[in-house]
Amino acid sequence: MHKAGIAVGCVAVLAVAAFCAAKAGPSPQSSSATSGELFSLHRALSFPTTSNLIASPKADRIAWAFDEQGVRNIWGAQGPQWSAHRITQFSADDGQELGELAFSQDGSRIVFVRNEGEGNWASPTGTDPNPLSLPVAQKAMIWTAAFSGGTGSDSSSEAHELVDGSSPSLSPDGRRVAFLRAGQAFVIATDGKPSEAKPLFFARGKTDSLKWSPDGSMIAFVSHRGPLSLLGIFRSDTEPLQWITPSANHVTSPRWSADGKHIAFIKMPGSGGPVQSYLERHPVPFELWVADLATGQGHLVYRSPRSIPANYPDEVGELNLTWGAGERLIFTAHLADGWLHLYSVPAVGGEPTLLTPGSFMVEGVSVSPDQRTIVFNANTGKDSADDDRRHLFRVAVDRPGLMELTLGKGIEWSPVITGDGQTVAYIAATTKRSPLPAIIALSGGHERLIGADRVPKDFPGAQFLEPQKVVFKAADGVEIHAQLFDNHRTGTGLRPAAIYVHGGAARQMLLGFHYIPYYARHYSEMQYLASRGVVVLSVNYRRGIGYGDAFENPPAGGTQGASEYRDILAAHAFLAAIPGVDAKRVGIWGGSYGGYLTALALARNSDLFAAGVDVNGVANWLTLNEEEGSFPAGMWREYQRPPDYARALDSIWRSSPVADFAHWQSPVLFIHGDDDRNVDIAQTVDMIEYLRSRGVRFEQLIIPDETHGWNLFRTWLKVTGASTEFLMRELRPMPRGSHGD
Repeated sequence: MHKAGIAVGCVAVLAVAAFCAAKAGPSPQSSSATSGELFSLHRALSFPTTSNLIASPKADRIAWAFDEQGVRNIWGAQGPQWSAHRITQFSADDGQELGELAFSQDGSRIVFVRNEGEGNWASPTGTDPNPLSLPVAQKAMIWTAAFSGGTGSDSSSEAHELVDGSSPSLSPDGRRVAFLRAGQAFVIATDGKPSEAKPLFFARGKTDSLKWSPDGSMIAFVSHRGPLSLLGIFRSDTEPLQWITPSANHVTSPRWSADGKHIAFIKMPGSGGPVQSYLERHPVPFELWVADLATGQGHLVYRSPRSIPANYPDEVGELNLTWGAGERLIFTAHLADGWLHLYSVPAVGGEPTLLTPGSFMVEGVSVSPDQRTIVFNANTGKDSADDDRRHLFRVAVDRPGLMELTLGKGIEWSPVITGDGQTVAYIAATTKRSPLPAIIALSGGHERLIGADRVPKDFPGAQFLEPQKVVFKAADGVEIHAQLFDNHRTGTGLRPAAIYVHGGAARQMLLGFHYIPYYARHYSEMQYLASRGVVVLSVNYRRGIGYGDAFENPPAGGTQGASEYRDILAAHAFLAAIPGVDAKRVGIWGGSYGGYLTALALARNSDLFAAGVDVNGVANWLTLNEEEGSFPAGMWREYQRPPDYARALDSIWRSSPVADFAHWQSPVLFIHGDDDRNVDIAQTVDMIEYLRSRGVRFEQLIIPDETHGWNLFRTWLKVTGASTEFLMRELRPMPRGSHGD
């Protein structure tokens, strides 16, 4: 049995002042947070989630998606009043996610996709999600709506279904929508009927990344053709497609210059070459290119170093390539110090200028309409705990010099700059206030919330705890950040505890509501458990983002040895050292990668973890990867194996929970949707059969036709209800007060 051979006690805490002393009694925040009756789980999850915030290119208008307990609608607001109004009128918890929002140039119209999200992930049956189990197959549908929301006399301005497809791209004049269906490009008039959709062009391979030129006369696209991809330009039905600097490379991210005369794009190595070792990281270089549309000739702007720290970034947004004023290209990369930073380089070529020096990570990049200013969110600020938050900053496109737009203990993300160049819209939250749209002047000023009246009046955010930032060391000396939810209740008995493990693994849990709706709901779940007397620790294990490249890509991580499991052991030791915590009643739960680490903890250390909830987690990396082409397939497989093939197979197996199933003794609840396109439900079925063979006590909640991220709000209530009930039943927290409504 694997033991947790690490130091325990308050000496493990590095960055929390007087943490041990704080165990003696409640803080002012925790005292007020625990006053009054306990809140129900439904109330804790009742807040609206906010996502897909966009700004009009030429007007002071914004739009976003509100998910109000499963009822999803597009909302909008316009300056100077910035009052929220509903643009669509959907009224049911039907599992139809909204996404891919786009404004017309004048801001009068919006297109979006309904049944978006996992509908664009590969499905074994080639179908889109159908979480309601309707007898008719569901499709991802493109919709269009007037920004006014149909409040005028023209009934055609109301939101209506346009055509089945995805990735809509509005023409600059707002009259046509280019979109994708089955890997090919189509077009339809904004006021057209589904039957009027027609192929835009034919290109062999799979097409994506449709981008209209500024004047609407051309469309750039990427054509994927197996080991390579090409950048193409479509002009008309009578002209041949133009291929821009075709080469044996992969091409991504076409970006038009403001005058439409040039196009920037990214090149990466094509697929092929010698099979590389599996257990080592390898360079993934990239190149920035610019092409002249008149000649079709391109030139190299910048080539990244062929070194691992400078690898092509795989965080959300990746390179964030865009144009800046003065014929410059803006992008994000890990070039200087292992942190994801903003860089600027002349389009004619040259060395990049580092715009955002410092030990923090850049996300959510937006450029002003005049292309002179960049606004972004980053995990930094004046407070020492800001590395576990997000704040907004601005910087010029050609030189460093950050200006803080938001500060304090809130969390702000997804900035967009309105078309008049005066206002930054973003999403904001705190430890107690759920995510809402907000605005602030580009020059700085005070935050103004939008749509706050959509939060239910009985949402119990005021009763939520202020999570504490804690930092401790794993057995090998790596510093691990976590958020502690401890209501410091006094009493004669010992208290149970539970570790929450996020998915990803490239995620970072924060000191407040999360910017991903999935984790915002888990934040409320943690608050609910804490209100019931469970001490909760949300651990940011290695392989997550926010702490630099070395932390995100550790030696022997993932299938190469699961070194991040050491951080789960360290989290257990940290909890066990808190005065009043019963080390024999520590549970663990998480979804996706968090479900994998939960299963690993129960398989390796049932002596430490009393119970767990494994939500759509991985049981066996070998069977998960065999369909994803981890190793070369085909007749030549025997001759083109990685040089460390045997060691790699052994590592992948030993990094899987099934390798240690003989040690598993603790009870577990498995939860999985059977239309999961990220982690096939076969992983849970496999683990259940392993445990059944040993007589290990398990429970299961299988949800037909649900996907990885739970499309229905009622599923969220079912899943979180089952998880919290199982943990409280197995860990037996001391009862206190009523159980809420």
